[in-house]
Amino acid sequence: MASAATLLQDVFGFDGFRPGQEEIVDAVTAGENTLAIMPTGGGKSLCFQLPALMRDGVTVVISPLIALMRDQVRALQEAGVNAGALTSGNTPEETDAVWTALEAGELKLLYMAPERLGSGSAIGMLRRIGVSLIAVDEAHCVSQWGHDFRPDYLRIGELRRALDVPLAAFTATADAETQAEIIQKLFDGEPPRSFLRGFDRPNIHLAFAAKNGPRAQILNFAAARKGQSGIVYCGTRAKTETLARALSEAGHAAMHYHGGMEADDRRIAERRFQQEDGLIVAATVAFGMGVDKPDIRWVAHADLPKSIEAYYQEIGRAGRDGAPAETLTLFGPEDIKLRRTQIDEGLAPPERRMADHARLNALLGLAEALECRRKTLLGYFGEAEVTCGTCDLCDTPADVFDGTTAVRKALSAMLRTEEWFGAGHLIDILLGIETDKIRQRGHTSLPTYGVGKEYTKPQWQAVFRQMMGHDLVRPDPERYGALRMTDAALPILRDEAKINLRRDTIKSAVRGPAVKEMVSDEDAPLLSALKAKRRGLAEAARVPAYVIFPDRTLIEMAEKRPNNLDQMAGISGVGAKKLEKFGDAFLEVINGEAATLHPTRRKLAGHAAGTIYDQLLAVQAQLARGQDGTDKPLSCSASQLAKVAQLRTADNAALENLLGDRKAERFGPAFLDVLRDAG
Repeated sequence: MASAATLLQDVFGFDGFRPGQEEIVDAVTAGENTLAIMPTGGGKSLCFQLPALMRDGVTVVISPLIALMRDQVRALQEAGVNAGALTSGNTPEETDAVWTALEAGELKLLYMAPERLGSGSAIGMLRRIGVSLIAVDEAHCVSQWGHDFRPDYLRIGELRRALDVPLAAFTATADAETQAEIIQKLFDGEPPRSFLRGFDRPNIHLAFAAKNGPRAQILNFAAARKGQSGIVYCGTRAKTETLARALSEAGHAAMHYHGGMEADDRRIAERRFQQEDGLIVAATVAFGMGVDKPDIRWVAHADLPKSIEAYYQEIGRAGRDGAPAETLTLFGPEDIKLRRTQIDEGLAPPERRMADHARLNALLGLAEALECRRKTLLGYFGEAEVTCGTCDLCDTPADVFDGTTAVRKALSAMLRTEEWFGAGHLIDILLGIETDKIRQRGHTSLPTYGVGKEYTKPQWQAVFRQMMGHDLVRPDPERYGALRMTDAALPILRDEAKINLRRDTIKSAVRGPAVKEMVSDEDAPLLSALKAKRRGLAEAARVPAYVIFPDRTLIEMAEKRPNNLDQMAGISGVGAKKLEKFGDAFLEVINGEAATLHPTRRKLAGHAAGTIYDQLLAVQAQLARGQDGTDKPLSCSASQLAKVAQLRTADNAALENLLGDRKAERFGPAFLDVLRDAG
């Protein structure tokens, strides 16, 4: 068997290993369970491809994208390695060639998507062909905390146990929680040999900018890099198309890419990007995990990414050849609101959503950083020793000031309102704006009412955004987005610590053109929670969400906040059938508990007879033992009360007919008074 160094030279054409590769190759070759976290462009694939050539049997590579598998198989075949992939994108001839090589015992690497493990025959087939090693690429996909969760990855642990072979897992981004879940799901909690190669990509220049004419900002960034290959990541499919069109009109070779395109069109886009120099792709995050193009010179984000992990993975597509590369990430209040809403509308439990809000805070901390961005970015991944010089804040330090007083005012407003409100209401308190909500809750009498008039509303929004970036406050999903303090805020509140804020962010926070919002800032988190409930019910019933309730109905619920079935029945779009079927579920979201009503009373919800029923019930309770409280207890059934409540014409005879002589004698006069008052 040739040595690793010989194969490295003869097969892959490299004179030596990159830093950290050799020890990982040795561990994998020796059959140790291995977890390697290496930066994008750090040479992960070599760390399982080379051991595959040094071990007997077949190495199965679980990889998430067909494009990635096809590229790696093609490169291996050109290097003289017998490799193949079983994917839905294969031609019949390609699949036949793979099976022929497997049956002949010639194949060294077999690439498969995790979804293929769902077929009952997969494990039997892999047993038969003599698998000796499992390699898992993009292993963060196994984690609920990772930014690209793929449920089929959960079957890999079962595969490892069934085949009883070593497993090597690789990823470029995994914080502590993601690492813990990878170990639990792939290695049954038994810690593998772990390698954490530094996350730093010193050749990549990092920059962020607040949105200020974002299309022009992207076009200007691209114009300064004319003729260079680049990626523009966009938050929506529609934006990829409009930006690609704008880039083309500006004289760039550009195209769009998103998950809604036909599979053939996506393949054409991937192939063009791989083969053409100077092409720009405006894409959603559906594009990139399988891109192995070494000379991408820049990556721009037209919208804020989902998390630091996603940001790091996406900018890591630039400069994989080690030459200088540049990035630009645009962000604005609407991005942050969108990302918050996506978290709140998810079906994850509250503690998971709280953690996701903390992760978004970490990304805001990077966007609003006071000093070197690389230090902030690598610090998130646990690296303390950082050398930079290649980020916008090292180029031009941020203008900062002592923001302790402003932050203490904001924290005090939160404390005085018992942390039950979002930034919108708190800012109205600080500015002394007498809204209906402030008046109803008596917040005009708070000591913090009107103490923040030195800033405008947009500037206070920038202060709260920076407070989130410093992780002083987090939205609480159980309180529909109300801000809660973290432990880090307490020393500032007690005047035991100071905090700097970015002056440029606050000075530039001016009110832009008004955007028509579906609901107010204060009602938005509740609307998100109602949408999440609707989504869960729709998925369970396998119907479109609007079949449960249309948006306008949920908006009215969020604004009016009904606290019982009668009030819920008054919401537009809530008919009797839907009230009966869904009323409790949505009331529980709004009020934290479902309505408790007798079934007979439920049928009267939303009708005048319901209110009359309640009054009759109260009168009956007063007279249950007669006028003087000494008679034998007597009461009407719920159905009798309902019939009385619905009487069109009421007199003693009608009541005697419904209730009988004894009950009519005791309750009749009082019941008639209720009915007359209601009429």
